[in-house]
Amino acid sequence: MTLQTFEVNPGLAPLATVIILHGLGADGTDFLSFADELKLDAVGPVRYVFPRAPVRRVTINGGQPMRAWYDILNMDLVRREDEAGLRDAFARVHALLDAEVARGVPAQRIVLGGFSQGCAIALGAGLRYRERLAGLVAMSGYLPLADTLAAERSTANASTPVFQAHGRSDGVIALPRATATRDHLLALGQPLEWHDYPMEHSVCMEEVQAIQSFLRTVLAAP
Repeated sequence: MTLQTFEVNPGLAPLATVIILHGLGADGTDFLSFADELKLDAVGPVRYVFPRAPVRRVTINGGQPMRAWYDILNMDLVRREDEAGLRDAFARVHALLDAEVARGVPAQRIVLGGFSQGCAIALGAGLRYRERLAGLVAMSGYLPLADTLAAERSTANASTPVFQAHGRSDGVIALPRATATRDHLLALGQPLEWHDYPMEHSVCMEEVQAIQSFLRTVLAAP
């Protein structure tokens, strides 16, 4: 269950943790720059954790082994989902969250986020986690196992704020898939902040600045 991670630790004991999950075929180092780009001095010392997904064969990519949180069976991201792989990833991320709490950062001071496949796991795992998280950051992704969320969502995270952003020209995960996720979460009463940008399957500086503002809000001192 243990995930390999890259970390950026502050010089002092952290008062908050930001965990970012990478996308398909990428690596934990992809978002290391966030530790420099996100200006969270007002929050206090922040630990950044960048996990690495396990290496697995991905069906849609010809069965080639690569870092992936779950298998992609085909382009239909709704009717043909790798449920076993998704639930395994949820469990791994829950174990990572438990470990962070054990290190002294309360769950309510942890933000879980991700990009693309990592976004799917951040939403799926975060909303099912038994302890209240500070917030969830969903970048260029979608909600997996959506039909089971209403029954499986943790009461503790039913009111956890979600930041969701997507590119209007995304050719990997089409914008309607993201707006369907937004609408599904809003229908369940989940607090959600929506952003869309004139970009493809990527992250832009305007998005980083919006994430920074979101983090400053959800991690503000009580």
